[in-house]
Amino acid sequence: MIKFLDLQKINLMHQKAIEDRLLSVFRSGWYLLGQEVKNFEEQLSAYIGTKNAIGVANGLDALRLIFKGYIEMGVMQPGDEVIVPANTYIASILAITDNGLIPIFTEPDINTYNIDIDHIENKITGKTKAIFIVHLYGQVVFSEKLQELAKKYDLKIVEDNAQAIGAEWNGIKTGNLGNAAGFSFYPGKNLGALGDAGGITTNDDELTKAIRALANYGSHEKYVNKYQGLNSRLDEIQAAVLSVKLKYLDDENKRRREIAQYYLDTINNPEIVLPVIENAKENALHVWHLFVIRTKNRKKLQQYLTDNGIQTLIHYPIPPHKQEAYKQYNNLSFPITEMIHEEVITLPLSPVMTDEEIKTVTDTINNYK
Repeated sequence: MIKFLDLQKINLMHQKAIEDRLLSVFRSGWYLLGQEVKNFEEQLSAYIGTKNAIGVANGLDALRLIFKGYIEMGVMQPGDEVIVPANTYIASILAITDNGLIPIFTEPDINTYNIDIDHIENKITGKTKAIFIVHLYGQVVFSEKLQELAKKYDLKIVEDNAQAIGAEWNGIKTGNLGNAAGFSFYPGKNLGALGDAGGITTNDDELTKAIRALANYGSHEKYVNKYQGLNSRLDEIQAAVLSVKLKYLDDENKRRREIAQYYLDTINNPEIVLPVIENAKENALHVWHLFVIRTKNRKKLQQYLTDNGIQTLIHYPIPPHKQEAYKQYNNLSFPITEMIHEEVITLPLSPVMTDEEIKTVTDTINNYK
């Protein structure tokens, strides 16, 4: 079986370095808000190119805390609107609604699956306070037009960078394109911890100060609580693991791009719709967290691949506006989004795949009828 993602193999590449750091943390006797977290935050901010980086408990909290921080700063208030792609993972929507903000769903570009920037302006109202972009599947979404819209209407650009760490637009890393960005270091991500972990990057010192307090029970000073906060802290163990793995991220992302390019060049079955690489003129550098294709009979293709020893997943079968959790939006219709969610299937792609495995995947797909 060709695994969708061999996490054990990925982490074993760094076994000795990880074990050494874990032993050091164990012996230190300091397990929260210590030197390992500080070191990783400094490394992450240097890598992304931002003034600030904040370690938090997970990717959803990272996004929640950004909006919560803006609310505490008076930049936003409950009832304000946030423009967001309709086909994103539900975490993006949860981060909005958890703060009493209103998601304004916007259709994606059918070729890239990222938000269609040309559709954003007609969604803007007097209550709009942010454009929430999601670099879905590791493909960058950004443009000068987006920057101009944000400036014209005085909107924040918030990035969901959970799937795109290491990606670039015009030489600038995702996570440093907008006003603030949330990261997930869930084990299966391009930079994955050994459990849940997340991070935030921003150049806004005031937002950073607010988020640091909010993530620590709303407290800047022990037992003195300025805000009604959360408990969302990156622990020393996960920070140590991430510090080790960050050193190898660019090499692993390079391997992901090689595999994706091989898929794009080699898969030629007319039943398969391949993703389209855009933003070439902006020198966009994608990191292919996921390689997502489309087909009319997804169930048939997935069973065929399973029968031939290839594990696949579906990202994602149900769009947020059709989830039971959001019954109030179930009557909305977004045809492009709904078609995507009905047709997508994700192929194996990871830095530990062998050339033989990659060839097997493409040959098998090309023989599908």
